[in-house]
Amino acid sequence: MPGIVAHGRTPDVFACGYCHLPNGAGRPENASLAGLPADYIVQQVADFKNGLRRSSNPKRLPMAFMIALARDVNDAELRTAAQYFASLKPKPWIRVVETKTVPRMHVDGWMMVPVASGGTELIGRRILETPENLEQTELRNDASGFVAYVPVGSIDKGRLLGTTGASGKTTACATCHGTDLKGVGNIPSIAGRSPSYVVRQLYDLRSGDRAGAAAQPMHPIVAALTVEDMISIAAYTASLAP
Repeated sequence: MPGIVAHGRTPDVFACGYCHLPNGAGRPENASLAGLPADYIVQQVADFKNGLRRSSNPKRLPMAFMIALARDVNDAELRTAAQYFASLKPKPWIRVVETKTVPRMHVDGWMMVPVASGGTELIGRRILETPENLEQTELRNDASGFVAYVPVGSIDKGRLLGTTGASGKTTACATCHGTDLKGVGNIPSIAGRSPSYVVRQLYDLRSGDRAGAAAQPMHPIVAALTVEDMISIAAYTASLAP
């Protein structure tokens, strides 16, 4: 790992690998960067810096931290980090499980984690993404991944939306992201990535909070999507091999 990824730059720039992990797979509150084109990563950080990429929830701290970091990182550091993450091969990181019931959970450290008292509850129309091993995740062990609980039937619904466009409601994902959804040129891969992250991005694209040049072609594609549609698409894409 280059120094900017492993250690950052004291006191202004936090280590990229602390949040996005040394393997680039990330956590539910941030992005998986492994295998993304370096130029795409550079452009997204520029969008954060220039106010063209923000969260539809202004109180969301991980986004606020990323925007602050984008203002402080210099061009050489950014390019070095982008090239490092682009060089990594994405690996299976998220186990997707369709279910009617889930462990009772609460928010801890920007993640959903099971409550200590145990028990289950109905999933409803939600995605609940949680560590396979909370202790190892909090130790930043990049060999310990996540499980994403999704509603029963959501993968097939997402596959229909993502592969056919559902009679004009949206556009088939493969049109831009490639037949295997692993990206084409500077267009990112969406296969096997965090469904929590994917839903947030679809929502922010629909709201216009992602407004950079790379995001603009997505605006008409997501305009008619409901949150339930987004959940289904994210469940489908997360179920694919990265």
